[in-house]
Amino acid sequence: MIASMTGYGKAEASLGELMVTVDIRSVNHRFCEVAARVPKSLAGFEPRFRQRIQRRVTRGRVEMMVTIGADHRSKHLVIDADLARQYHSELVALKRDLGLSGEIDVGLVASAREVVTFVEPPTESEELADHVETLIDRALDGVDAMRRAEGEAIARDLAQRLDHILESLETVDRRAPVIVQEYAARLQNRVKTLTKGLELDAGRLAQEVALQAERCDYTEEVTRLRSHLAQCRQMLKNGGAVGRPFDFLLQEINREVNTIGSKAGDAEVAMIVVTLKSELEKFREQVQNIE
Repeated sequence: MIASMTGYGKAEASLGELMVTVDIRSVNHRFCEVAARVPKSLAGFEPRFRQRIQRRVTRGRVEMMVTIGADHRSKHLVIDADLARQYHSELVALKRDLGLSGEIDVGLVASAREVVTFVEPPTESEELADHVETLIDRALDGVDAMRRAEGEAIARDLAQRLDHILESLETVDRRAPVIVQEYAARLQNRVKTLTKGLELDAGRLAQEVALQAERCDYTEEVTRLRSHLAQCRQMLKNGGAVGRPFDFLLQEINREVNTIGSKAGDAEVAMIVVTLKSELEKFREQVQNIE
């Protein structure tokens, strides 16, 4: 089964007095790139978290955010009495010097910066890091589910496009002998017109037709294209991380299609080649979405 590179997952659970949340989202990217945002207290564990993600994601940009919040009941109120006395002393002096009115009460002093603070329990520990890793796995399960679901839809679309490409290729293949026959007929009529009814050299005409048949022969390109398309279909069936192999095969397929167009020298084949290239471009756009 193939997977897209777009997905989202979230997991959260409490550890004692702490509520830990992990959000992971992934988007298209040529390589595997992991961007992690973790609290400062867990900065030392960030490489470990990245490696855990990279073991399960082979392609795409993955953004992970870890947030940690303490239960309000676990927070401890701390009053800095010395700082409060300094604020009060300075405010009394300011009131006297400026001749201000009004009361300097406890509410005014308590509202001053850092007089009253809440202290949360410490968050840095090996146990907490293990807990985060468990949540990373759960969030990645959600990411994987979305990527697989979208990957199935993309696989169906790619399979249909492969059918269309193969149908066009068969038309091009059937056209090959007709191109030579039509060239032979045009050449014979032209020579007759130019020689005004004189006897034609059948051997010379046959030689010229043979040369043209060799110049416009695209049998090898058709054979290679069939092989490439069969490989594409097999990769869809096998699944896995097939985005990069698809990129390579599409380059080869485009090369063969261009060669057929230049060799054939035929209007009908040229129109089919345009259709093929349009279908291949849509195919390539879809491939950019898969892992």
